[in-house]
Amino acid sequence: MLKLLNVSKSYNKGSIKAVDNLTLEVQKGEIFGFLGPNGAGKTTTIKMITGLLENDSGSIAINDVDTKTSSIEAKKQFGFVPDSPHIYDRITGLEYLNFLGDIYGVAAVEREGTINELARLFELEDALRDIIQSYSHGMQQKLVIIGSLLHKPPFWVLDEPMVGLDPRSAHNLKQLMRAHCALGNSVFFSTHILEVAEKLCDQIGIIRKGQLIFSGTMDELRGEKQGRESLEQIFLELTE
Repeated sequence: MLKLLNVSKSYNKGSIKAVDNLTLEVQKGEIFGFLGPNGAGKTTTIKMITGLLENDSGSIAINDVDTKTSSIEAKKQFGFVPDSPHIYDRITGLEYLNFLGDIYGVAAVEREGTINELARLFELEDALRDIIQSYSHGMQQKLVIIGSLLHKPPFWVLDEPMVGLDPRSAHNLKQLMRAHCALGNSVFFSTHILEVAEKLCDQIGIIRKGQLIFSGTMDELRGEKQGRESLEQIFLELTE
C-alpha cells in the first residue's frame, strides 16, 4: 500500500538532514504508527508522502503509484489529516465538504451519505451550515477528518490526529481507523500518545534524527526486553 525506498530530505542547502535514507513499507489492512520525538522527521516524512514536499532522493509509491511521476493519481489514493486544520474559514462546513467532493469527483448521492454518516458520528451535523470561522479547533479537526474520507481512499494518512479531539471523538476516530483497515485499506499515522499506538497499531516505526531505528510489531519490539517493558519505556530508551 505504501512503499518508501531510500528517501531523504535536507534543508538549508543540505546542512540539515531531516530524513535520512528512510525505507519502510505499509501493507494492506495495517495500521502503521509512526513515532519519534519532536524534530525527528515525522511531519517531513508525511509531507513527502502526501506531496507537500518533494524528496531529494529515493522513491515513494502509494498503491503502486509513484508520487513523483504520477503525482495527481497518487493523491487520489489517500486521504490526509494534517497536524493542524488550516482550512478556508469564511465558508460553511458543508460548503467545504462539497468543495472537496467536487475536487475528487464524488457523486452527489454518495457524498451526501458519507457526510451524514460521519457528521453524526462526530456530532457535527448541527454545525455543518455554520461558518467555519465559528468552529472550535476540535470541530475543525472533525471537519477535516470527514473531508479526508469523502472519496473513500484506500490509504489514510493522519498527522497527530487526536490533538483537539474530546475523548468520545478520539474513541470514535480510533474505531474508524480500525474499520477502515478491516475493509482492506491501510492507515499511516503519527502520534505522541504512546498508549494509543501500543493498543491500536499492527506495525510501529520509530524515527530518530531522521533515521528509522525500528520497524515491526510490538511483539518484535519487546523481543529483546522479553515483554517486560511498555512501549513508553522502550521508546524513551531508543530515542535517548
